[in-house]
Amino acid sequence: MLDFLAPSALLHRRYHTTPTHQSTESQPNPKAPKPKYFLSEKQKEFLDSALRVNQAGELAATLIYTAQTPQVVRSHPHLRPLMKHMYNQEEGHFKTFNQMIAKHRVRPTAMYPVWEAAATFLGWSTGVMGREAAMACTEAVETEIGSHYNEQVREILSWEADAQSRGEELDDELKEMLTTFRRIRDEELEHLDHAVENDSKEAQPYDPLVSVIRLGCRTAIKISERV
Repeated sequence: MLDFLAPSALLHRRYHTTPTHQSTESQPNPKAPKPKYFLSEKQKEFLDSALRVNQAGELAATLIYTAQTPQVVRSHPHLRPLMKHMYNQEEGHFKTFNQMIAKHRVRPTAMYPVWEAAATFLGWSTGVMGREAAMACTEAVETEIGSHYNEQVREILSWEADAQSRGEELDDELKEMLTTFRRIRDEELEHLDHAVENDSKEAQPYDPLVSVIRLGCRTAIKISERV
């Protein structure tokens, strides 16, 4: 699980942060590639924070499903393929952010042990409460996570618009990161749809349960951004 801390990751380059200098005497070549858009220190810090939070969130998601699945499928065996599908996607997301956080030498959150314990307990407790509560947990978590990915996508799109206004373009690696964030966001929102389709709103007590889980997610995000 901690393979993202491999020393070989230190060989990878960081985001572009130092601008190039172009001669004011040269004439622009319409066939030449657009100059790259270089990130400010504040933007680089945003990406570091985003990758740290995303990795922690995907770790939590895999642990929630791991703890929920045995209890849910014991009573509802027809849900086994769906639970496996959602877990497999979360595991893929986790591996993706492990690779990104290593490549860009981002410090993982120091709260790892806390989030591991909290996610496992959340998955186990909602699984014990039954299918509807387990699905309400997914609905609550994915609502917050989907919103958070949306914020990240909007931020990077604003950088892209700024680059285009200057006649520049985003680095290919940043474009790929944006595509990855969008794909993972869409898959998380797919999980939310699955939860609603499987009676998440029938959980008892629905409102307190979802509200507490969403608050916990928001708190974990804020802490992981900094710690």
